[in-house]
Amino acid sequence: MTAELGVNIDHVATVRQARRAVEPDPVAAAVLAELGGADSITVHLREDRRHIQDRDVHILRQTVRTRLNLEMAVAEEVVAVACQVVPDQATLVPEKREELTTEGGLDVVGNLERVSAVAARLKSVGIKVSCFIEPDPAQIEASIKAGADAVELHTGSYANAGREALDDELKRIYDAVAHAGEGGVRVHAGHGLTYWNIAPLAEIPEILEFNIGHSIVSRAVLVGMERAVREMKALLVETAG
Repeated sequence: MTAELGVNIDHVATVRQARRAVEPDPVAAAVLAELGGADSITVHLREDRRHIQDRDVHILRQTVRTRLNLEMAVAEEVVAVACQVVPDQATLVPEKREELTTEGGLDVVGNLERVSAVAARLKSVGIKVSCFIEPDPAQIEASIKAGADAVELHTGSYANAGREALDDELKRIYDAVAHAGEGGVRVHAGHGLTYWNIAPLAEIPEILEFNIGHSIVSRAVLVGMERAVREMKALLVETAG
């Protein structure tokens, strides 16, 4: 079975916010991504609103025809927005003001009470919950305890691994996928994935969804969003086949 592709369009908004302009519009990017075959659209509503804005999330909720996945911290302000917008899925992520992009997975083990409370609140209004975590058995078990419907494995270490460490990083992911499967939760993966490193992970049938942003948006600058998404989808299909 071919994994689904979630396209993260945050960096379309990053370009817009660089000039505080009205274009490029991430809503238009989402339409083109879906035309290219995206199975879902992902946006991260950060506390500092550095790229995606509240306006974007509200309009995307009305226009996305596949599924809307809202990445979010467990901060009260953002939780309130999520409960108002009601995306199809909320992915709980760590967040630091000083980071360029999300660094590492959410420490569910150390924040089990808070994550559990947020997950329950989101699920009470019909939002499926995923936890963005390191490929670590303890974090997987904590996510299950917190009530997560899915775990998204942080693939940054794999993406940044040199040749000597690559096999070890792949084994970490394989082991985590197996552990999550035993726990009965869906397995997603994302962070740092590109057209050049996706194949080994796409060969793992238990990974049901990949969320990819920077690589697709970077290619879209050169060839257009629809084509960039089609090319990534084709890689997933060819590898799974």
